[in-house]
Amino acid sequence: MSALDILQISVLDDNYIYLIHDPDSGETACVDPAVAGPVMDTLAQKGWTLTKIFNTHHHGDHTGGNLELKQAYGCTVTGARRDAARIPGIDHQVVEGDTVTVGAHTAKVIDVPGHTSGHNAYWFERDNALFCGDALFSLGCGRMFEGTADQMWGSLVKLRALPDDTLIYCAHEYTSANAAFALSVDPDNAALKARAAEIADLRQANKPTVPSRMGNEKQTNPFLRADIDDLKRAAGLVGRDAVATFAEIRRRKDHF
Repeated sequence: MSALDILQISVLDDNYIYLIHDPDSGETACVDPAVAGPVMDTLAQKGWTLTKIFNTHHHGDHTGGNLELKQAYGCTVTGARRDAARIPGIDHQVVEGDTVTVGAHTAKVIDVPGHTSGHNAYWFERDNALFCGDALFSLGCGRMFEGTADQMWGSLVKLRALPDDTLIYCAHEYTSANAAFALSVDPDNAALKARAAEIADLRQANKPTVPSRMGNEKQTNPFLRADIDDLKRAAGLVGRDAVATFAEIRRRKDHF
């Protein structure tokens, strides 16, 4: 079985859309099409036909291209059952434990509420690829627009449990700002300081910082470290449980 081809398309101010192509079957899926035009242009350049859309959540900068792409290609739209009423053109409603496919490649659906009440991540285990929308970012996580700190922390713990070599294909280029905040709450983290320097070099060269590796996130992302004593000491939160620590760090980020 051939490896998946994964293409990253930069759109709007800081969004990433992903095309996932299986060379063996010719199937192509799109994750979170904010807009249709750049997707259609890329498909034409590659000679691919879109067969599926996977939405992580309902926000317009993740679903704005659904209907135009569906009309152009006759593709199906998959999204969270919990949020089906807010996902344009949805055909398939999925919950945790379900799977989706691109050719012979299978992704597990992971329920990760918090940013929104219905939010999916799609994990292609064999391909070490996680498409997580706005649940987890490089050095960050999504704002809690609809969920609670308890929900969001639980979602992040699920994602943190994935293998260290998992590539995290998140939906925004927020890493520089996230690095600045992470250093404000975890200033003595040597791995974080080294990573922040790498990120600065990438952005200066106008290169993406995404995808990142789960192993690096576990060492440097403060939102995945809310149950780690070193982080609690650095942030002045000794004695708080993981949810309370996470909630306070998220509050600080919201006002950073």
